[in-house]
Amino acid sequence: MAKKHSSLDRVLGRLDTLDSVNLANLVQRLARERSVFEEIFNTLQEGILVVGDDGAIEYANLSAHRLIGLGGDELAGQTLWRLVPGLRSSLGAALDDQAGIGAAPVVAREFELSYPEPRTLRLYMVPFRAASSGHGRRFAVILSDITKEKQSTEERIESERTSSILLLAAGVAHELGNPLNSLTIHLQLIERKLKKLKAAKDVESISESLRVCADEVARLDGIITNFLEAIRPRPPDLTDTDLMEVLAEVLRFQQRELADRGITVEAESMELPVVLADRNQIKQVFFNLAKNAMEAMRPGGTLRIRSRADDDSVYLIFADTGSGIKQEDLVRLFQPYHTTKAGGHGLGLMIAQRIMRDHGGQIGLESKDGIGTIVTLQFPRKDRRVRMLHS
Repeated sequence: MAKKHSSLDRVLGRLDTLDSVNLANLVQRLARERSVFEEIFNTLQEGILVVGDDGAIEYANLSAHRLIGLGGDELAGQTLWRLVPGLRSSLGAALDDQAGIGAAPVVAREFELSYPEPRTLRLYMVPFRAASSGHGRRFAVILSDITKEKQSTEERIESERTSSILLLAAGVAHELGNPLNSLTIHLQLIERKLKKLKAAKDVESISESLRVCADEVARLDGIITNFLEAIRPRPPDLTDTDLMEVLAEVLRFQQRELADRGITVEAESMELPVVLADRNQIKQVFFNLAKNAMEAMRPGGTLRIRSRADDDSVYLIFADTGSGIKQEDLVRLFQPYHTTKAGGHGLGLMIAQRIMRDHGGQIGLESKDGIGTIVTLQFPRKDRRVRMLHS
């Protein structure tokens, strides 16, 4: 390869001595070689750019046009720093040529683009100077689309972190069950001994206290049971499900607590398409969302539940008139153990998100501090889900 370039350089050095025939042959040869290199570069999945010291794009292959979102010759003459805001400042000293070309490093950066669709690109930038060119320093830039790679890595990290947290939580909940069982047994023994004593005012008072303790122990046992059922990562048992029927059941269960807190519920009743869902898991999602809304509101607050459907999805929207969520807390709400409530465990929304993902759906959240919060549940329609599975 070095000999070929050396031979070509000698030929180019004798251009003035070439006749028209040899000159035409040389031009054809250069055109063929350029065409070969163009084909090679355009078959690459990575984007290739040649950029001047000022960021001006001198060459771009087809993949570079696709990755940056510009077609045809739209990249020619553009400035890379303008197409990728913030890139120039992030490169910093890498663009400083004071130390000479030998000291200039190979630069790697990751950045996000939103046009024509959101994606993450990795950039490698290598400085060079062509020996036979009068140009100053230039850069060869290689662009790779790492969107899927980054998403899969983030999902794997989240899955591993969530699994470890859920295992820990399940272990703690299981250990709590042992002292609760012991308390239940001893309360029953005390109750039997009291029955053998003569009726007296003190005995009746102690019996009433025992009943309260027994009820509270039973309530704690129920909370632990529901908690364990909610956090165990098991696949949903999908059956035809009427979401409004499940919602009505949850609201009936919470009716007393809603009334005690002075919360009004406005739930529109409309016929929704049937979805494939695990009834118990969806019940847990509805319960968690209603509970969060109740705890965010003062007496006199209102929980509004709306529903709608389109060709692809069924939606349930929970809107409360509570205290809302601060912007800095909003981005962390689905992280385990992050909570804005005193005494909260920070697992409710994370569990709801996992359940919705397992159902092929999504959970969205909007909030304004001091105004309220809106949570949107999106379920795939049964007929749409079947088409997706078939495809």
